[in-house]
Amino acid sequence: MTGSSKRTTSGAIHRVLFFAEAATLAHVARPMVLAQALESAGYCVEFAADSRYQALFAPLSRPWHPLHSISTRDFLQALARGSPLYSEAQLNAYVEEDLRLIDQVKPDLVVGDFRLSLSVSARLPGVPYWTLTNAYWSPYASPHYRVPELPITRVLGVTAADRLFRWIRPLAFALHTRPLNRVRRAHGLASLGLDLRRTYTDADCTLYADLPQLAPTFELPGNHHYLGPIIWSPQIPLPPWWQDLPEHQPVIYVTLGSSGEKALLPSVLAALAKLPVTVIAATMGETLESPGPSVFLTDYLPGETAAARSQLVICNGGSPTTYQALAQGVPVIGIAGNLDQYLNMGYLEQTGVGRLLRAGQLTATSLTACARAVLDDATMRERALSTQASIAHTPPGERFIGLLQDAAVSNGTDS
Repeated sequence: MTGSSKRTTSGAIHRVLFFAEAATLAHVARPMVLAQALESAGYCVEFAADSRYQALFAPLSRPWHPLHSISTRDFLQALARGSPLYSEAQLNAYVEEDLRLIDQVKPDLVVGDFRLSLSVSARLPGVPYWTLTNAYWSPYASPHYRVPELPITRVLGVTAADRLFRWIRPLAFALHTRPLNRVRRAHGLASLGLDLRRTYTDADCTLYADLPQLAPTFELPGNHHYLGPIIWSPQIPLPPWWQDLPEHQPVIYVTLGSSGEKALLPSVLAALAKLPVTVIAATMGETLESPGPSVFLTDYLPGETAAARSQLVICNGGSPTTYQALAQGVPVIGIAGNLDQYLNMGYLEQTGVGRLLRAGQLTATSLTACARAVLDDATMRERALSTQASIAHTPPGERFIGLLQDAAVSNGTDS
């Protein structure tokens, strides 16, 4: 465990400071679910994040600490180019902002979700640091790497680009580690090496928001733990048309989320409108016209309720929405664009609870054929229902509190 720290020596963990990197909504939602669970259990909770998603969450007892995050647009553009998500200058600015807040709050524990700068800023004052991530980014996982939607994919075609990606991926991962390693060295901390997975998972305690049977790992060290899926959806009213949905045909819930290929949504809806199904879709604020009487649109939907009403969920393939669907026993189609989505959907395909479609090769024919196949697949539905039962028996808030209690006992014993 590189650069570990332990400032709390009395054994008590009472004040917990969450850092959420608001590049996408998921990295705010997951820590907020845990923060609310901790507050309900009597912990003193402080929450820091960019305010862009603040209106979607019920307030905690203590004020939301404003925190700068790069824009979602810049984040998604870097993903699309395959370039490092953060520059050395951006990470240095993050570290300075983190340190000011840590000094102000004086937490017993810092918890981050994709706030990579905490690999430096939590270690300098010696505050214990835990991170939330996904198991497919673990150095102890063996995912199947497929080339995502990158410029080389469009130029060379998928087959040739995939061969090239298998060869250059370790080099690309090494390139992505350079900014954080430079910041660490500047502050007297050791390099994390050239494996991007260590950059994404470095912490005193690494927490996976996954089921081990869906995203397995091997030979995990003692400071790596599965919390289970962290399910969240906004508490918003159902649209006026909800009670008028037809009962005689399957329902497909469509959402491409904050990190999907939004430009694909009109063609996705147009293709599905030709099937004997009812489509309910969240446009994420985009102004669209319904392509037919069986397609019902609204800006946002409470995802858990929408998934529960559906027989199929079509999304961007990211873990938050796919787990939202599986928590209701509903299989998924992931229209994947970035590597994170490909990794997640690769595991769901292996488990038989989802199907992957490439965003860059999506056609009306491929989408409708896939939707028909999933709706007709009784085995996939049974596997999704089995996964639902596993999720129901894996409460992440309780597991998180249990780990905190174990850490408090360990700290008290060691002191």
